[in-house]
Amino acid sequence: MTEPIVIGGTVVKPGSKATIDLPLSLLSDHTPISLTVRVIHGREPGPALIINGAIHGDEVNGVEIIRRVLRHTALRRISGTVIAVPIVNVYGFLTNTRYLPDRRDLNRSFPGSPKGSLASRLAHVYLKEVIAKGTHGIDLHTAAIHRDNFPQIRVNLSDPAARDLATAFGVPVILNAALRDGSLRKAAIDLGVPFIVFEAGEALRFDEVAIRAGVQGIIRVMGHLGMIPQRNRYSAPTEPIIARRSQWVRAPQGGIFRARVRLGARVKTGERLGRIADPFGDGEIDIPGPSNGVVIGRTHLPNVNQGDGLFNIALVDDPEAASEAIDIFQDDWEASDQ
Repeated sequence: MTEPIVIGGTVVKPGSKATIDLPLSLLSDHTPISLTVRVIHGREPGPALIINGAIHGDEVNGVEIIRRVLRHTALRRISGTVIAVPIVNVYGFLTNTRYLPDRRDLNRSFPGSPKGSLASRLAHVYLKEVIAKGTHGIDLHTAAIHRDNFPQIRVNLSDPAARDLATAFGVPVILNAALRDGSLRKAAIDLGVPFIVFEAGEALRFDEVAIRAGVQGIIRVMGHLGMIPQRNRYSAPTEPIIARRSQWVRAPQGGIFRARVRLGARVKTGERLGRIADPFGDGEIDIPGPSNGVVIGRTHLPNVNQGDGLFNIALVDDPEAASEAIDIFQDDWEASDQ
């Protein structure tokens, strides 16, 4: 039989749900801050899937993705357990900022310490009380402020279990991403919990395509893991394209930037991606594409400084196939809006 799951001293029995508040700290005005976890524990045995958002407090798409997943009809009866944490970085979320009050990046603070900085303490609590209770995980992110990411999965391709999750998620681009010290993904994998990262949209903004792609991706993963029945309406519209690495195109000088290509566009070596000029229209220069690939990230700011990232290009073996996969993905969402 399925065993109860215990988080923060709260026992969740099979066939039940619980919302658990894990105390974190007191603010300077004595306001208590808690990390809130929703557990849906199925009657039948199965994987324990962790889904979390807002590791960076300004990345709000993941919060909405998890809200919709928790209301999805597919979760009415599951095998296994869903452990959902819409807002991990509570401090940053309340202030619409990426970091914690101590200016540390939570996603560089794992595994943390019970006696360390505020970020380190939060990381420690989350790893001990949540991540250690899971068997698989999905970490939901967006681009940083004033940037936008095309829906993509980032994963260490040398990890078969994580790669399996990435393929099941069903977005058109999978990007190989090395494990970084201090990241949630590395800390989870060190505990034996395969984790993938879903990147889509921009900070502080809801992006409907990104949100819906995230919801469907999580549902696909649940079907793949046997937590819910696999159904055709949850299937991915196309096979994902693997990108072994990506490359940032950076501003060679400061000025006013005008982009020429959109997110998801196929680009060729030497193709003009945009232009930079000074405010008077003098000294205009082209921004050439460094290699063949697909645009998976770009800036929204027109005013740029030398060295600023303008475009992130996924380097793929077959850009034409990647472009076709992206077009099918976009057509699928446009058709579902009609």
